[in-house]
Amino acid sequence: MLLEQADTFIARYSELAELLSDPEVIGDHRRFMTLSKEEADLRPKVEKFRRYKEVDEEISGAEELLAETTDPDMLDMAKEELKELKDEQVQLEEELHILMIPKDPNDDKNIIMEIRGAAGGDEAQLFAADLYEMYSKYAESQGWRVEVVEASANDIGGYKEIILQITGANVYSKLKFESGAHRVQRVPSTESQGRVHTSTATVGVMPELEDLDFELDDNDIRVDIFRASGAGGQHVNKTESAVRLTHEPTGIVVSMQDQRSQQQNKDKAMMILRSRVYEQLESERLSEYNSDRKNLVGTGDRSERIRTYNYPQNRVTDHRIGLTIQKLDLIMSGELEEIIDALLVADQAQKLEELNEQSL
Repeated sequence: MLLEQADTFIARYSELAELLSDPEVIGDHRRFMTLSKEEADLRPKVEKFRRYKEVDEEISGAEELLAETTDPDMLDMAKEELKELKDEQVQLEEELHILMIPKDPNDDKNIIMEIRGAAGGDEAQLFAADLYEMYSKYAESQGWRVEVVEASANDIGGYKEIILQITGANVYSKLKFESGAHRVQRVPSTESQGRVHTSTATVGVMPELEDLDFELDDNDIRVDIFRASGAGGQHVNKTESAVRLTHEPTGIVVSMQDQRSQQQNKDKAMMILRSRVYEQLESERLSEYNSDRKNLVGTGDRSERIRTYNYPQNRVTDHRIGLTIQKLDLIMSGELEEIIDALLVADQAQKLEELNEQSL
């Protein structure tokens, strides 16, 4: 089975190499980029498949030698070589099965992250600020860049909403499972009685897309220009630089006024609008599929409760995979690797199980 797949993948990889050297393809930017991405995705699979084929041929050779030779030293050497080759074959099979898991096409994308205070008033908005700090510190540890695109703060240091653009290597692949409702249990700083309150903030993680990935029809978008208001100095108050985009088929609205010019506001608003429309359409497309299966790491719905942060017990629990960690202080300081790695492993295991079921 794997050898048949090897031939198929190697043939397609060779075909892509020819296409990418074709002047007609090189002149078609969109097609060239699409084929280049496919070639890059196939490369690690092809390298493993080629080695798998080599090992299979070497095993046949070692088995033939064992059947033909009577020399004791040659027999011992052939047996040792055969054992090493079969061990490598098993290892390659495991690695190839993982490589065969369908890759999320957005894994290498940057993201738009939206954090909002939800149930719990001021305390929920303070928790939204804590989540912002947590993700910012994690991003720093990964060498990523965080830019605040828009923020709506309250008077005590919390956020009603804060929108971030996080850029770097494989950002979406590591943070895509953070979408959902995050619940906090702690004594609010404003609580004089010392009672533990429960509040929530929601996190939305969307891949940052370009026209090449997901194109919006300009005819579906209404553009309104208006004078910005609020903090920002004389420039904000004297020019009509704020932009509101409405995607009429879905009713999604994005307003932007924090940038210095109308064009900058429009560009940022379009970036967020594209991601939000894509998120909604993908959610609708997957809703029927997800209803027929148990999605171990959640649906990505912002209303789905995914995690609880319990301050009195220094505990974090991810409800989707039943993971509990007594390191809340470290996690809130950006040390998210243990949770993120566990979610990625759980998702990988589930997809591998589904792939095996399909091949039966």
